[in-house]
Amino acid sequence: MKAPGEQKRYSEMTEQELRQEIAALTEKARKAEQMGMVNEYAVYERKIAMAKAYLLDPNDFQPGEIYEIEGDPGEYFKVRYLKGVFAWGYRLKGNGEEEALPISLLRKP
Repeated sequence: MKAPGEQKRYSEMTEQELRQEIAALTEKARKAEQMGMVNEYAVYERKIAMAKAYLLDPNDFQPGEIYEIEGDPGEYFKVRYLKGVFAWGYRLKGNGEEEALPISLLRKP
């Protein structure tokens, strides 16, 4: 049982709850941006990306494929494997270090 005010995990939310959460976070991000709160804005953007990832089907993303990173034009990410809603791999122009991105940030070029 959740304590009062305790947030559900995105993985526990229905599609409708996720869409409501994304709308609320988008509004908070807009306000933070207007007030010049850059760090807070970035946090909301990451939360939005995470929530959106749970609306997608990880099976639509394939290991070995290369995807463009949304919000980072010209940056490409090669997927090594998927775990949940995260794609693990590396940036093509990066230092070769493995990292994980929410699948909502990946776009077919």
